[in-house]
Amino acid sequence: MIREGAFLLAMIAMTEPAAADTVHLYAAGSLKGALTDIAKAFEAATGSKVEPTYGPSGLLKNEIANGAKADVFASANMEHPRTLRDEKKSGPVIRFARNRLCALARPGLELDSASLLERMLDPNVKLGTSTPKVDPSGDYAFEVFRKAEAIKPGAQAALEKKALQLTGGAASATPPAGRTVYGWHVAEGRVDIFLTYCTNAQAAQKEASAQQIVPLPASLAVGADYGVTVIAGAPASAQRFMEFIMSSQGQQILTDHGFATGK
Repeated sequence: MIREGAFLLAMIAMTEPAAADTVHLYAAGSLKGALTDIAKAFEAATGSKVEPTYGPSGLLKNEIANGAKADVFASANMEHPRTLRDEKKSGPVIRFARNRLCALARPGLELDSASLLERMLDPNVKLGTSTPKVDPSGDYAFEVFRKAEAIKPGAQAALEKKALQLTGGAASATPPAGRTVYGWHVAEGRVDIFLTYCTNAQAAQKEASAQQIVPLPASLAVGADYGVTVIAGAPASAQRFMEFIMSSQGQQILTDHGFATGK
């Protein structure tokens, strides 16, 4: 774990040219709100700039592996940054935040944690997920389906077959400006239930208060660990930005946005 003291020492030792560096951040879309605020605080404290690119972690990992200009990679899982580390394209991977999956449901749908599996299996209920392999949110949703198999034999195949993979892919539809993609799909009637991060569900409910957030029961619960790494060859300001994310100020901002801390 990076110590806050190390961050403070680095800040003190920072030279004026380093302060003017731009940190090219590649980060999971679910982090946009939190990392926007963290970046603003970092810029105010250091004078460095943060230039973000948000998207599905799997796609971003592939872009970085193919030479995209990235200095820091913040992923919605640990696997993608560890792949870059193992390929000697980045440094150590640190868990900096945790999330969990929730069910975002349309208004009026009779649903609670106890009935969630039954409703997801209902042929008349449209179920949405992100795209596995490309977006960790989709991988986590399919982990829910694997857990469902232990409760009801045949559930995994049925859920995988009916799940509409509406986000995360290169050809996925883009919501209007200012709308979360998950709440937008629910509002447009494309799905009745969308399995997504609880932080995403909370953001969607702020846009449409009648949309429901249903916690997964313990038997289906899936958590998400978020990992961050500095890309090989990045400027010193990239390391400082990662350390800022792990500082008490950075972790508090993540908590304010609904994440659990990575510490």
